Amino acid sequence: MIRLGRIAAILLLIWLGLASGLGHAFLWSGKPAASAEIRVDQLPPEARQTLILIKRGGPFPYSRDGIPFGNREGLLPPQQRNYYREYTVPTPGLNHRGARRIIAGRTGEYWYTADHYRSFKRIRETSGGAR
Repeated sequence: MIRLGRIAAILLLIWLGLASGLGHAFLWSGKPAASAEIRVDQLPPEARQTLILIKRGGPFPYSRDGIPFGNREGLLPPQQRNYYREYTVPTPGLNHRGARRIIAGRTGEYWYTADHYRSFKRIRETSGGAR
């Protein structure tokens, strides 16, 4: 009887979580949106330099810079295939590409990730630059 009561209590808690909207956050671990922004002056210096290279069209230090970014994580706004391109942001002290990237959209929007596509911040520039 006690076991049945515990099961009922657990089910009640789950139902309450679903009814309150917490189910999405805790049970399904929904994807975070790429809605946060970062100003260019808040980017690491290496990211600012990478952004300059992207706008100039290169030259890029890594052979994979400029390859299509598939947005498989679904964190960036949905777009047609090959809309996004990815570029490496060097990390001081590493002898490989590291986790930092800038993703460029075809129409001039830019996104920064410091954690290899787990989260993104849209790069916001002040007047006179791309968004």
